[in-house]
Amino acid sequence: MRIEIVTERDLEELLPLMRGYCDFYEVGPTDDALLAMSRALIAGPEREGVQLIARDGSGRAFGFATIFWTWSTSSAARIGTMNDLYVAPEGRGSGAADALIRACVDRVREHGGIRLEWQTALDNQRAQSVYDRVGGTREQWLSYSLPTEP
Repeated sequence: MRIEIVTERDLEELLPLMRGYCDFYEVGPTDDALLAMSRALIAGPEREGVQLIARDGSGRAFGFATIFWTWSTSSAARIGTMNDLYVAPEGRGSGAADALIRACVDRVREHGGIRLEWQTALDNQRAQSVYDRVGGTREQWLSYSLPTEP
């Protein structure tokens, strides 16, 4: 298995994985919007963040993760937010999720960040077992959001 930073040449294989992630969470951004996000990350990895792609021994893409850069006022330091982690069904149980998380931690460290943070759905027990296994710490924060348009 290889974990690589996504480049323009990876987008054709990345798009179905991002679509699988969106389907899992029952959301429907357009393919154009997903590709625009990926291209923004490719164009500005120091400012925006990065996407990582997992490939099997034959080079087939079967998982990805997305990290966005941000800051923590309470730590007065840069952090990385793993906004997405997805492994296609045929790659689950292969260690890809663990490898993607380790690669995310490495990218955050290289970027000068002090930690990787992420969230998952309360009912996503499979993901929670992965996060517990890799040593993730459960936090006690409740997430809120507000749309920017009515």
